[in-house]
Amino acid sequence: MQNVKIFVTGANGQLGRDLIHELTSRNIECIASDIQEKFTGPEDCRYIQLDITSYSDVERVLTETKPSRVIHCAAWTAVDAAEDEANKPKVYAVNVKGTENIARVCGERNIVMTYISTDYIFDGSGSQALKPEDENFAPLNYYGQTKFEGELAVKKFLRKFFIVRIAWVFGPHGNNFVKTMLKLSETHDTMRVVKDQIGTPTYTPDLARLLVDMNLSEKFGIYHATNEGGFISWYDFACEIFAQACKNVNVIPVSTSEYGQSKARRPGNSRLDKSKLKAQGFSLLPDWRDALRRYLQNGTN
Repeated sequence: MQNVKIFVTGANGQLGRDLIHELTSRNIECIASDIQEKFTGPEDCRYIQLDITSYSDVERVLTETKPSRVIHCAAWTAVDAAEDEANKPKVYAVNVKGTENIARVCGERNIVMTYISTDYIFDGSGSQALKPEDENFAPLNYYGQTKFEGELAVKKFLRKFFIVRIAWVFGPHGNNFVKTMLKLSETHDTMRVVKDQIGTPTYTPDLARLLVDMNLSEKFGIYHATNEGGFISWYDFACEIFAQACKNVNVIPVSTSEYGQSKARRPGNSRLDKSKLKAQGFSLLPDWRDALRRYLQNGTN
């Protein structure tokens, strides 16, 4: 494809930072945006402060910058905090209204939109891998509900779009499960970790490469994307983290009900079927164990 210009929302976030790095490393014209005044990454790219909850701001910025594609990474992702009644209006404003604003403007201006969604839109039942065309939507928490409503907005306002559902995200920037486990290992020699929630991790640098590949194509639609390496539990993930990091921690497997500390309910089944990626000619993400190795080698911030 020629003359691609990609606008990225949430560029200061965990995925957004890696996406900007991937785009600039490929010499693809891109514009970074976020609610903060300045871009926090080292890349030399154009940055525009943007409040996605303001339709007039979204319309003005996308009209002025004229991107051919928008990758929408901005979201409220603090799942437990989203359950607080005081936070729900903010979560809705960002995840639903913000997404709707971008989808409306992209639809009106024939801009392709990529929406980052989540396994949390499903009800978490069963043990079969969930396919992109499955529709057993019944989010167990408020975050999942708002992300589902974001999907509906994308489908309503656009004909050309990518919806990419991911799960168990970790990367060099921001907070994630790996960072939490490593921090806790400094003060705890024993930990209880849930064993009955099953899925696969997603490493943001690997996901960023896939998202750019998608946006250099016309293979629109709904996809599932996590790293390869099979389905595991959070307990399995924690054990591998400590093994690779050479940490002597006794990890005790517990059920979700035994753990019982989260405000938001989590799905038991987060298995995502990624066969559509291969069928459409996209490269699958590497094994999650290899992704973890690279994460530990490259450091975090």
